[in-house]
Parts: sequence; C-alpha cells; structure tokens
Amino acid sequence: MHSYQKLNNLVGWLVFAVAAVVYWLTLEPTASFWDCGEFIACSYKLLVPHPPGAPLFLLLGRLFSLLSFGDTSKVAVLVNSLSALSSAFTVLFLFWSITLLARKLVLRDASQPITRLLSPTSGQTLLILGAGAVGALAFTFSDSFWFNAEEAEVYALSALCTAAVVWLMLKWENRADEADSDKWLVLIAYVVGLSIGVHLLNLVAIPALGLLYYFRRQPNPTFGGSVLALLVSSVVVGIILVGVIPGLPTLASSFEVFLVNSFGLPFNSGVILFVLLLLGLLVGGFRFSYRRRSRLLNTSLLGLVFILIGYSSYLIVPIRSSYHPTINQNAPDNVLSFVSYLKREQYGSRPLLYGPHVFAQPIAQVDTGPRYVREGDKYVVAEQRQELVYRDEDKMLLPRIYADGSATAAQRLSYYQQWVDLQEGVKPTMGQNLSFLFRYQMGHMFWRYFLWNYVGRESDVQHAGVLWPSTSNENVPEHIADNKARNNFLALPLLLGVLGLVYQVRRDSKNALVVALLFLFTGLAIIVYLNQPPVEPRERDYTFTGATYAFAIWIGLGVLALAELLQKLRQGTTTRAAVATLLGLAVPVLMATEGWDDHNRSGRFSSVDSARNLLNSCAPNAILFTNGDNDTFPLWYAQTVEGVRTDVRVAVLSYLNTDWYVEQMRNRSYQSQPLPVSLPADRYRQGTNDYLPYVENPNVREVNLHDFIGLVRENSDLLKVSYGDGSGTLMSFPSPKFYLPVDTAAVQKLGIIPLVGAAN
Repeated sequence: MHSYQKLNNLVGWLVFAVAAVVYWLTLEPTASFWDCGEFIACSYKLLVPHPPGAPLFLLLGRLFSLLSFGDTSKVAVLVNSLSALSSAFTVLFLFWSITLLARKLVLRDASQPITRLLSPTSGQTLLILGAGAVGALAFTFSDSFWFNAEEAEVYALSALCTAAVVWLMLKWENRADEADSDKWLVLIAYVVGLSIGVHLLNLVAIPALGLLYYFRRQPNPTFGGSVLALLVSSVVVGIILVGVIPGLPTLASSFEVFLVNSFGLPFNSGVILFVLLLLGLLVGGFRFSYRRRSRLLNTSLLGLVFILIGYSSYLIVPIRSSYHPTINQNAPDNVLSFVSYLKREQYGSRPLLYGPHVFAQPIAQVDTGPRYVREGDKYVVAEQRQELVYRDEDKMLLPRIYADGSATAAQRLSYYQQWVDLQEGVKPTMGQNLSFLFRYQMGHMFWRYFLWNYVGRESDVQHAGVLWPSTSNENVPEHIADNKARNNFLALPLLLGVLGLVYQVRRDSKNALVVALLFLFTGLAIIVYLNQPPVEPRERDYTFTGATYAFAIWIGLGVLALAELLQKLRQGTTTRAAVATLLGLAVPVLMATEGWDDHNRSGRFSSVDSARNLLNSCAPNAILFTNGDNDTFPLWYAQTVEGVRTDVRVAVLSYLNTDWYVEQMRNRSYQSQPLPVSLPADRYRQGTNDYLPYVENPNVREVNLHDFIGLVRENSDLLKVSYGDGSGTLMSFPSPKFYLPVDTAAVQKLGIIPLVGAAN
C-alpha cells in the first residue's frame, strides 16, 4: 500500500511536469487578443475589469507580476504563466482522480472505499498508473484546454477549481467513515467559494458531487433517492448562484438605502449593520446545531461560512473602485453599484424557461425597481429600471428562437433561418424551437467543440467543422488544407473514451453516473442555461472544458478496457498492463503531434505590436476612439503595463453611452488630460437624456451644435416635447442636420491640413 501511494504521487508529479513544460514552451509571450490585455493590465495594478470581474485571478496575477522585478516587458508572460501553472495542476488532480476510480475497478470491488481494498500487485499498479497518465495527458493536449493554458484568461484557473473539487470529493468518498471526514466537505466548500472569484462554471459540478455524496451515505440507494439528491444539490447551486453571490449584497444594499434615507445615518451604515446581523445569525445557527447535536446542520453552516470566506475576494472590487483607477468598469465603488456589477446588468438577460419568440413585439414597459445614486448625504432615484411586457400568446416554453428587446433581435432572422425553416413574422413552432436547440446550440455550439478535442478539427477558421478520419483533402481550399489547426486524431481519443465509459458502466455504474452527470452539467446543461443566439463574435469552446475534462476520465479508464480485451492473449497481468498502457499512450502522443504547431504561440506578438504602432501613430495628446474588445484591450495593456504613449486618451465608443464612463473621461489618466465635456453630470446621468427623439420642426433646417449642447445643458423648454398622456416630457432634437462653426484661417495656420493635390 505504501509503495503504491509513493508511485501514485511520483507518476502524478511527472505528468504534472510534462504538462507544465509543454505549456511553458508554447506559452504566448505577451497579451493575446480579446480579454487578455484587460486582465493583464488589471492584474498588474489591481484595477476593475468588466463585470462580473475575477478578483481572485487578479490577486494571483498581481503576485505573479511582482516576479518581473520592475521589468514591465515580463509582466504579460508572468501573468500568462498563472494559466499555464493552473492548467498543469488541473492535469495533476485529473491524474489522481482517475487513479482513485481506476483502483476500485482494478481491484474488483467498486462498492468499497479504497482504504479497505487490498494493495494492488505490480501489474495492477502499472495498469492503474497507466490509466491515470493516459487520461491526464489526453486532456493536457486537448484543443480547448491547451488553448486556455497559454493566455491570461480565467478559464484555466476555473478548470483547476473544478478539478480540485472533484478530486477532494473522491478523497472524501474514501474517508467518509472516518470521524473527521467532514473536513473534506468544508474544504470543498472553501474551494467553491474561491472559484466564485474566478468564474461561475465550477458551480455546475455540484449536482454530480451531490449524487456521489448520496451514493456514499446511502447503503441502498434508490432511483427516487437519487433524483431527490440531484434536486437538493441543484437547489444548493441556485442558493449560491442567486442567494449568496448577488443576493447577500442586494440585501445589504436594501439595508443601506433604508438606514441612510430614513434615519439620516452616514453612508455604509446599512452595510455594517447587515454584516453584523449576518454574523449574528450564523453564530445563532452554530449554537442551535450544537444544542441539537445536528452534525448535518453544523457541517452545512461551516460550508456556508467557508464559501463566504472564499467569496470575500470580491471585496477587492469596491475597495479598488473607490480609488478611481484608470480602468474602473461600471465604477462599483459602493454597495448599490457593486450589486449591478455582480448581476452584469449592462449585458441584459436572455429568456431561459419561458419568454417571447423572436417576432414578438412588446406592448408595454413596467418598472422593476429604482436605481439609486449618491447625491449629497442621501440616495436619490436616478431612474426606474424597466422591463418589456409581451402578450401571453407571444411567449413560449423553453424559448430558443427568442426576442430579448435588443436592437439586434430582428437582425438575427437570417441567422436563425440558416438552421431552421423560419418564416418572417410567423411564431416559431415548438418543433422549430427544439430543432434550433439540437442543431445549433447543442450540435454546432457543443458537440462540434467536443469532437474538435477528441476527433479532429478542420481549421481555425470560425465555424470550422469536425475532421473525421474518413475526411479527404481532395477539393479542399489550399488555405484550409495547409491550415496549422487542421488536426486529425483519427477519432482514437473518442473511441478510447467510449471504451472506458462502457467499462465503467459495467463495473461501477454509480461512479459512471457521477462522471456522466459531470459531463452533462459542464456541457449540455450550460448550453441550455446560456441560450446562445445564432450570432457569436468568436468560437466559445473554452466554455466547455469541464465536459472534455469529464470525458478524459473515461479515456484513462479506457486503458483498463484495453487490458481486459488483451486477456484473450493469455498474457501475464504485468505484460497486459504494459501493452494496454503503451497502446493508450499513443493517443496523447498523436494529439500532441497534431496540435503542437497551432498551439505553439511562443512567437506571437501581433496584438501588442499593433497596439504600440497605433498609439505611436497618434499626435501628442490625441483622442483615440475604439469600438470593441480587440480594438481596446491591447491598447489598455500597452499603456497601463508598458507605459506606451500614455498621453493618448483611449475612448471606447461602446462605453460612452454610460454615465460612469463619461465621468471617467472627465478625469486625468496618466499624462492624458481630461476630456473637455461641457455637459454637467446631471444632464447625462443614466435615466436622463438617454433617449432624445427627433421631432421635426419645419422652421429649423439645421442646428448649431454648440447652441444645441447649450440648450441641453440648460434643460431648455425649447427642446422639450410631450409623450404618453402628456404628463411627461423629453428633450428632443428638431433637425437631423448639425453644423459646427470652424475658424478655417486658424486651422490653416496650424498646418495640419495638406494642400489639395500636394504630393504625399
């Protein structure tokens, strides 16, 4: 037993070393496109990224960045290394999870905890460790996970949280009869709490773990009991997702508004009182559990406390926001704006179980609650949040072809029609609705990604399909045929995983069901929850690495299935184990060979090089308007981390319709002076002048822009129009034509306009 444990630890760390070296060699040396530039910049100076943030990632990224010792050119690669190291540890926990499951299968008694099993023989040890190595290395070289391991994004650290929780639960299963076994459950709760500060994907693993808990605690599990265990664990997910993460801060904000506005107490008094009341309730709960000798209640309360301790990493968000840093998205510097930040209100919502179809037209708007802002020593209502109302006949169950009130809903029609036979203006049938769910959301946005990892991938062109073993290169465009991401795994990882699935179902159906639920909840369940529209700016495969992780367990167990198939050759246990392991290792070797060239990002510098070039091309003190993530985040990185042209003010057009961003533009940023915004804050605050209708005035052909802004600033009656029943007014504009007076002589003296026809 002791020698097996030593070998299990040794081989696990060797697999970890292989993964760590691979990820280090293929690591991107600078900030990648999309969110990476933002996360590196925010890690380096502990700034506030887009909602809902990732405070634990930022704190760890900050620690990694300190290893640069002032050399800013090393910051990006160091923060990227956080993902590489997290991914290597994920592989390590996967190895140990597979060996825990494989040992019970090899020793032929899946019902017993490992502590009661006999020590494996040398041949059995080789087989168990071989299964762990094959499954862990297959996941190491899987397409989506390898991609996440090389850049400063949250998904690698999130995968580590999931892997750690699964491994800890398997460790608990083998020690559940010990007097202090509940400490493993408390540790799991703490890891779950920490994962909230990275990404919420880890929470979907809880139902599978709840079923594992039920199987271990119940000697004679039933179908009804299993369903009840799943329901209870799903409720736990809901409590954390709704009741803890946004729910507790929402209650705190209600206390805050009530005490400040009703009793004139200073700001944050309500938050302090709420925290004291929460602590009092927890203490009372512990005292009650002690008096009743309720182990379950006591453990549950301990779990809640440790979830909250892990979740407390989010305190960095309002703390840092209150210092008004250069990147301060949504400005969540008080409990009310912090709640909005957590709920990601700026992104809107999608219908999940019941909602309007794509052609539904709203018939009204209803107020859903006020949005408060601080003004003087009170909280005042800045606006009423509103929600669109639709007729009941325009709603449907499980709406997949839906309307969400956004400006792009009508534009989606042609994209929906690529997947279902949809007629404009005709309510989709439930058949069409489900067809879109199965064909696009599940088929194109999940199974295609899953098969990329374990069958093959056509290319890195968006919407690339699966490369099956039978696919021919004939009549394939040259840029596709020669694409580095054209990887063909001959479906061997898939076949080995299916073998492992069948083997585990036959030998250990309970744990097979747990792994299957882990696969479903981290894959297809996320698809149902996200309700993805048919238009995405990029591939979303990184979201589903939890499902590829679960399948990698079966790939490892497939080695056991191979060894069983080799029994017909009447070879010794050790020989069969060696042959099965070697055959299994061919799978990750093939995956590494095929995937190395397209995953090797060690020489990529284009994102930051383009950002430097763009900034250096600007005149001194210029204003650079950008549009989206790839326009903006590399510039933020270059300025914040490397200090490139900090006199240039980057203004993001998609943020300029928010009051918090305009307010930040009015502040100095590094060497960039404040923007000369002439409107006072109360004239552009959210809820004020959000919408100015065009009301034609035949006497006004064109409008002087300076005069128009002046009238808006003065809230002039000349621009006001009535709406609704006439009791309300809106500011308007009387002409679509504006002009700006320019002193042409002064401009010519500046020499910034070339002469017509002058040589370049």
